[in-house]
Parts: sequence; C-alpha cells; structure tokens
Amino acid sequence: MKVHLPVRKAILNRRTYEAPAEGRSDKLRLDFNENTTGCSPAVRRALAKLTTKQLAMYPEYQGPTRRIARYFGVHPEELLLTNGGDDALRVFFDTFVEPGTSILICEPTFPMYRYYAEIYDARISVLRYGSEMEFPLEGVIAALRKKPRVLFIANPNNPTGTLLQGEELRRILKAATHTAVVVDEAYAEFSRFTAIPSIRKNSQLFVARTFSKVAGLAALRLGAVVACEESLALVRRAMPPFPVNLAALVATEAAVADRPTMQAYVNGVKKLRAWFAAELVKLNVKTFRAKRSGTYSEAGKPRNSAPRPEQRHRARICAHHHWNAIRNAAVAENNSKRMEGSGLNPAPKRTHYATQSQDSSQDQRNRHPAEPASGWTRKGAHRHRNPLL
Repeated sequence: MKVHLPVRKAILNRRTYEAPAEGRSDKLRLDFNENTTGCSPAVRRALAKLTTKQLAMYPEYQGPTRRIARYFGVHPEELLLTNGGDDALRVFFDTFVEPGTSILICEPTFPMYRYYAEIYDARISVLRYGSEMEFPLEGVIAALRKKPRVLFIANPNNPTGTLLQGEELRRILKAATHTAVVVDEAYAEFSRFTAIPSIRKNSQLFVARTFSKVAGLAALRLGAVVACEESLALVRRAMPPFPVNLAALVATEAAVADRPTMQAYVNGVKKLRAWFAAELVKLNVKTFRAKRSGTYSEAGKPRNSAPRPEQRHRARICAHHHWNAIRNAAVAENNSKRMEGSGLNPAPKRTHYATQSQDSSQDQRNRHPAEPASGWTRKGAHRHRNPLL
C-alpha cells in the first residue's frame, strides 16, 4: 500500500530548519548572544519552590501577566505572552498573512521573518540597508503604499545594530495605514529606546519582546507581544489556550523583580562593546557604530589589508585573557570565591561579558536571492549566532 501525504507546496519547496550545534554548555558560548553570566539567582530560588501539584496543573496566566505587564509599563490587556521570541513573531503570520499576500523586511536582518513567510507561502518584499548600514527609511515609506500585510523591523537591528528613534518610527507609522508594523525589540534593554509608549496612539503597532537575552532565560522560552488592547485582541484569536509553561512564568517573574542584576549585565555589555570595537580597529576590520546599539563589522573585508598571523594570534590571546579576568570577577561576586589556578587578576566588580547586540545563525534552509555587497551572508543571520566569533 502506498501512502501519499498531502504536504503543502510551501513546505516541499524548503529545507528543514536545523537547530544550532549542541554540546556548548561547558564552552565559552560567544556565538548565540546568550546571557553569558546566567540568570538572576532569584530565578533558581523561585523554580525550586514549584510543587508537584503545580506541575500537574495547566498554567494560570492572569497573575503572571499582570506582574510582567507592570515591568513593561502597560495594562495586562496590552500584553500577550508567547512561547519564546520566535513564537511572538509567528503569531503575526497566523493573524495577518494569507498565502500570496506580502510582507516587507529590510535586510540584512533576523531571518525568522523570511523563514515564517516561506512557510506561510507569502511574498517577500525586500529592501536593503545602506552601505553604512543605515536604515532605508524613504524606501520603506514608499513600499508601504503597496499595503504589505506586515512590516518587520528589528530594532536594534540584527545583525547591524542599527537603531531607529522616535521620529523615524512616527513617519513609518503615519505611512502604514494598511500594514501591521512589528518592532522586534529583542535587544531593547541595550538601546535605551522602546516603541512601547506609542502603542495606544497607533493601533497598527506591535512590539515583540523576549526574555532570552538580558534576563538570561533562553532555555525556558518566554516572549511577549505588546500592543493596544483592541489590536491585540485580534492576535489572541490565533493563540492556543496554554502557550506558555509554568516554569517560564515563574522564572520571568523572578527575573524582572531583580532589575539590578539585569541592569548590571547591560552595563557590562556596553562597557565591553567599546573594548571589542577597539580591538577590531586594531585588526583593520571596518566597523559600523554611528547611531547603533551594537558593533557590526565586515569580517571578510579588512579596511586596508588582511590581519597578519601574529595579529590574529594577539586578538585571540587578548579575548581569552579578557574573558578569564571577567569570569574570575563574576565567580568572586556571585559565589564568593575565585577560579582556582587561573593566575589572572579579577576584573572590577559588576563587570560582565557578552557578545554584541546583534546575532546570527546557520541558515541552510532556503533558496535565497543574491546577498548584499556589504559582505554579510545569510548563513550568519539568525538571532543566535555571531559570525565574528
């Protein structure tokens, strides 16, 4: 007997998404932009209090939603919790995108927008960041006249770190009269800008957030969508009844209640960002930093010439030394002891190490158009993998 499964053409025409490599827990972990110091100790304490009875029940959402909404400064009705940041993006395809309709993106950017568009058999309209990684604002405003179903903007952008501010966003929202504008703020804590205060005056604005980065909860998968109550009510219609697990809710409540830990991590990343950019300059690697929250570089195109072998070796030594110094400080601070046998002096207290606020990943899934001339490649473009490290 032969069985013929009625698989959708959009699925047959694409490759399987391949998760990033495993076996990383005992390594340096500079590739996925994870929180490298770990979550707040309060998270572990909160998880340890979960009872067997609680684990046997389906989660209750009203209390956690109310408390997490307070963290964002919104009403509970303006917050939707999702199973990670990627799921926070998927809901817009479930709600607004039908086969054959279009979405608008600006590349290079987080490729999950393209990933979902291909699964949903949507048309993908693509604009490009400029030669200095500037956002194509005028092109976006012109493209919105064609009324794409959704415009996705990573802000700060992954992988360039480009940041849109209030006036630029206002111009986009004014032009988006028939388009859902999704501002993906996975790294908002590092940029000091968020579009959340604009949701009540703009019913087409949706802000996607994640607790995987600054809160250090990537393993538990909790994301969020923030929007005005009326618009978010439409998105809720596409959601299952129990999308988020109890452990993620408990951990997130504990994490957002410990704001000093998250802020210390943000401060450490910003401090290290300047050091990282300076080291790239020493290697003659071109960087783009104007009006950005991160450091983006053309790793394959040095400004003058390729770094000499001794330069590459020196950079590896410098990075290794810097990491060990910071790791000693973190251990001394969090565990009241230093690493044994390291031989390095600890860094100043409250210093943390992390990669820059742009990520990337292997993307072996699809057939793609030609890449932009900047040297960026889509193989280095998932939220999680940094092509420079």
